[in-house]
Amino acid sequence: MKITPLVRQAAEILDTPFLALDLNYVENNYKSLKNSINNVDVYYAVKANSHTKILSLLKDLGSSFDAASKGEIDKLLSLGVDPNNISFGNTIKKESDIKYAWENGITMFAVDSEMEVEKIARNAPGAKVYGRISTSSNDADWPLSDKFGTDVDHVISILEYAHRKGLSAYGVSFHVGSQSYNKYKWKEAILNASEVFEKLALKGIHLKLLNLGGGMPVQHVKPIPEVKEIGEVINESIKEYLYWVDGLKVITEPGRSMVGNAGIMASRVLLRSRKGTKTWVYLDVGVFHGLMETIENFRYEVVVDRKENHETMEMTLAGPSCDSVDTIYDEVELPVDVGYNDVVYFMNTGAYTIEYASPHFNGITPPEVFTIEELQEAVDKKLAIMAQQ
Repeated sequence: MKITPLVRQAAEILDTPFLALDLNYVENNYKSLKNSINNVDVYYAVKANSHTKILSLLKDLGSSFDAASKGEIDKLLSLGVDPNNISFGNTIKKESDIKYAWENGITMFAVDSEMEVEKIARNAPGAKVYGRISTSSNDADWPLSDKFGTDVDHVISILEYAHRKGLSAYGVSFHVGSQSYNKYKWKEAILNASEVFEKLALKGIHLKLLNLGGGMPVQHVKPIPEVKEIGEVINESIKEYLYWVDGLKVITEPGRSMVGNAGIMASRVLLRSRKGTKTWVYLDVGVFHGLMETIENFRYEVVVDRKENHETMEMTLAGPSCDSVDTIYDEVELPVDVGYNDVVYFMNTGAYTIEYASPHFNGITPPEVFTIEELQEAVDKKLAIMAQQ
């Protein structure tokens, strides 16, 4: 999303921080993904941004959804999403939540352990389960394979166990890591997944689902492969390794790539100070209220409004809370003349920002969220008030 005249005007007259969302980007991202991977079903990862207007738009476009909790399931059902179009993709689920999902018509569940299989067998008898394999995430900004997934042989064993417990051993999933820069990671993962398909087929268990997970990147500060490029690798890999599977169902779970470029975070400078040899700049938004991913040095493009072409120097950028962890970047290039009340934008922040924001920590209000239409209404209302003063 670009800094449009509307966004700039809003940042100048409205309270900050706020997150502006342009849903046209979401629609374009959905269509691009559908056009890039052959016969793919999209299961949007709700955790990336659960704004109801995003969910409603994707529902109307034909998307399905990957839910990680009872709360997300409730939100989807309240919007009229067909439970057949919801997958419970978290591999760490409460038993009561499994039962709730099953009783509300959700039939597809992720697993990466025997205990999870047992919980599902007790509470969702006959459900479809897919096993998550771990993959190398060394080319991603946000690796996911330490906490989730397991090795190929273990997944084979888990799905055999699920079959014996009366569940439908349905397929394999993986995740190459969020914000992955290497398109060939999908080829490597599909090859690993094909081993599960092949070895279980020899045992009379015929899988039907290949879940590609997420991981497609959004443009920040490094070059990225385009969705079309990644799609070509995926299509070629499926044709090479899984051509023999009858009725193969291919799904993907985009989160960041669906909504990341649809948002801009607008903030203001509260303070600039010198501490020893370091220059610190403090904003009204920080790690605990929308920029949690920066805690792992996730790099957003940072723009100081109207000073884009000024000389820069290295500074430390921090949030407003009384916690030293609330340091956004220890080293970032900012204009030498950045100062109090300057507007600072974090570009392409539609994913994994507001979902992390705490409404309680230090009593600091998280960023308000506006769609473009809502932002225009807020600006018009503010201008009318200012005209009367």
